[in-house]
Amino acid sequence: MRQIVLDTETTGLSWEKGNRVVEIGCVELFERRPTGRTFHCYLNPECEFEPGAQEVTGLTREFLADKPKFAEIAEEFLAFIDGAELVIHNAAFDVGFLDSELSRLGAQFGRIRERAGVEDSLELARQRYPGQRNSLDALCKRLGVDNSHRQLHGALLDAQLLAEAYLALTAGQSEIGFDSPSAAMSQTVVERRFETAGPRPRVHVEEADIVAHEARLAKIRSKGGRCVWDLFEIEPVAELAPA
Repeated sequence: MRQIVLDTETTGLSWEKGNRVVEIGCVELFERRPTGRTFHCYLNPECEFEPGAQEVTGLTREFLADKPKFAEIAEEFLAFIDGAELVIHNAAFDVGFLDSELSRLGAQFGRIRERAGVEDSLELARQRYPGQRNSLDALCKRLGVDNSHRQLHGALLDAQLLAEAYLALTAGQSEIGFDSPSAAMSQTVVERRFETAGPRPRVHVEEADIVAHEARLAKIRSKGGRCVWDLFEIEPVAELAPA
């Protein structure tokens, strides 16, 4: 399957208010492997940035003044994504902006979802990590993707980071026989309880062993998202008072 990991940068948060796309970055995957093919361009938005938007991207009207307008790259961009599945973090945002740009060129250009499927990696992350932060930075940290060089938002860099995070987020499902992220958790877990006549023996665990154990679990989670250990709630045992 051909997938395109896509990100955009914009002059503000709402295309309905007239904000425009200033950067597009795409990374191609085929059968879950990077092909080395990318699409990247800066765009002249023909409008001002909203307050704060320039600080996020580091882009300025002066830098973008001699860059092509969206109309000049539209056909090349559409040819790159045509027929693929787009992987986008918070897809409604990027697709909304791209559809707005296409609508300015005429109905003959259609809409993004008419040309490509869309997979929202933010929704996948929310399903996998409910109640947790699932921004791109948070995912990179959780899944072991190095984003230390990400000082500003940039479409191509963010698409490359998202590609790594997405592959880690969805890794291991087909390889171990699960068809969906929730399939592994739907397997039957048999819990056995044994009654004992006396108090349970106490086991003292060294701090170094605890650290090594947590590091091993983190490595497993970085590859598969979670591990069997996460199915169980381990209750801490209160320390006994000295005799």
